[in-house]
Amino acid sequence: MTTAQIADVGETKARREIRMPSWLTSYLQAAPLAIILFCFLLLPILMITVVSFWDYDFAQMYPDFVTFNYGETLGSWVTWKTYLNTLKFAFMVWAITLFVGFWVAYFLAFHIRSSAMQMVLFLVCTVPFLTSNIIRMISWIPVLGRNGLVNTTLVNSGLIAQPIEWLLYSDFAVVLAMVHLYTLFMVTPIFNTLMRIDKSLVEAARDAGASGWQTLTNVILPLAKPGMAIGTIFVVTLVMADFSTVQVMSGGQSASVALMMKNQMSLLQYPAAAANAVVLLALVLLMVAGILRIVDIRKEL
Repeated sequence: MTTAQIADVGETKARREIRMPSWLTSYLQAAPLAIILFCFLLLPILMITVVSFWDYDFAQMYPDFVTFNYGETLGSWVTWKTYLNTLKFAFMVWAITLFVGFWVAYFLAFHIRSSAMQMVLFLVCTVPFLTSNIIRMISWIPVLGRNGLVNTTLVNSGLIAQPIEWLLYSDFAVVLAMVHLYTLFMVTPIFNTLMRIDKSLVEAARDAGASGWQTLTNVILPLAKPGMAIGTIFVVTLVMADFSTVQVMSGGQSASVALMMKNQMSLLQYPAAAANAVVLLALVLLMVAGILRIVDIRKEL
């Protein structure tokens, strides 16, 4: 054996000796993400939970361990009605966005043959996101107002004698604005799921004599469930946390949990707002857990 070969063997043995264990390598690879999640997710939630047990007055907070913040949150009928109203908005927006989002994604995935045209039309759907949520939300006011575009058109055409009052500053306006804001969050995951469906499955169903409706219900919808579940999680969590749309589009005539927390923080009632935040987080996590029990979304992640 030559001197060079002996040196190579020695170098290889040295590398084997200093090689780190596989478990340590895995921990080091996961450490950066774990640190980020701890600092920007777990630590803020922990701080909010701690503050929710503090005492407060009109001027400041006092570190303590009291439970009346949760007592006021869970023991007030007004708070329960606010939570029910928030759940009502979440359900209505979810149902509409799921219906609209699925058919938009279905059209893009199965009726547009060219991949380039699919991407172009999908980008067209994202054009409204080039502006802020506030601008898109406020843009409905001149459309739905008493002297807005819709009422003016209906009155001038003779279809109605007087402007429709409930188009703006109502629950209808809140739901309409939220659907406009969050439909894309339903379209994107469903479109991604539909694009992964093997087109030969659809062709096989048609060759077996299945109608278009049977193909949709027995092949496409079951395979699209993971995307629908992900879109549901996006839409529901966004609606539950939205306060600006409720405040502006309802004209102060409706309420949500997020708006209630915003008002509490404006009054320096941070522990009470933190208690509501913890309850709302628990409610959202229960809803997400229920969705994950029904649909396995791991194949989409």
